Amino acid sequence: MDELAIADRRRLRRKLSFWRWAAAVVLLSAGFALFAFSGMGETRERARDHVARVTITGVIQDDRELVERLERIADSDSAKALIVTISSPGGTTYGGEVIYRAIRKVAAKKPVVSDLRTLAASAGYLIALAGDRVVAGETSITGSIGVIFQYPQIRELMDKLGVSLESIKSRPLKAEPSPFHPPSDEARAMIQRMINDSYDWFVDLVAERRNLSRPEAFALADGRIFTGRQALEYKLVDEIGGDDEIRAFLAERQVSTDLPVVDWRAASGKFSFGLAGFASDLLKILGYEAFPAMNGFEKLGGDKLFLDGLLSVWQVEGQ
Repeated sequence: MDELAIADRRRLRRKLSFWRWAAAVVLLSAGFALFAFSGMGETRERARDHVARVTITGVIQDDRELVERLERIADSDSAKALIVTISSPGGTTYGGEVIYRAIRKVAAKKPVVSDLRTLAASAGYLIALAGDRVVAGETSITGSIGVIFQYPQIRELMDKLGVSLESIKSRPLKAEPSPFHPPSDEARAMIQRMINDSYDWFVDLVAERRNLSRPEAFALADGRIFTGRQALEYKLVDEIGGDDEIRAFLAERQVSTDLPVVDWRAASGKFSFGLAGFASDLLKILGYEAFPAMNGFEKLGGDKLFLDGLLSVWQVEGQ
């Protein structure tokens, strides 16, 4: 290749780099402008009188950000009421307990309605109990009142691999149950007592919040699920309906139907308007898509599922 061709290629490369960086600057500026605008918009909405709405979806965990958001709603003079929209199969019992208590703190200051959507079972239903009014769809799935503890058993796999694990413990129940050997009768009894204690707490909560006798609540707490219509029949929910019924109840509590409903979304580490994905695209514009580590950039700050402890979750057997 002669020197003229080499010089032309270098000039072309410099031009390409310039336009890449120019495009990056424009996109980055636009992205941050959108981010700032969205933040200001949410601030303006929350500053005027409104009905706050919090949406709880997916697996329920010990969510500190959600609890702090509920505390801000409780302290907000502009938020005249709270709608808790729930679409969840449940999750950790402790996670449900913490969120339940946070919602009850809101209810001590303003009306709260639980809005059960497609699925609000187990810990999802536990959270719904915190509302002053529980509204479900006719075909919503709810119930599954109970507690479960699961762990894998890999002893047979280890035997096939010729791997063994030896342990020396201070007492027989230390680190029990273990996935490396079947539980002893004592270990199984220990876990069962722990499950029963959390289960009793859940049943008592259902009885208290739904104005049922303990035998009535216990009869419904066999783990089965209900449609919204069935739940209404068994007094697990107050009403079948949706937005209209929710606003009608709030009107009875002197909350004007003219107030807008404002979503209080999570102030997470993710940028609004999908800017995490935008950052990934930006890297590609700059020619860095060849680096495998960059391919998952847009997933940074995403939800991760870590379930540890007792669960109150509805699941299809075998899943």
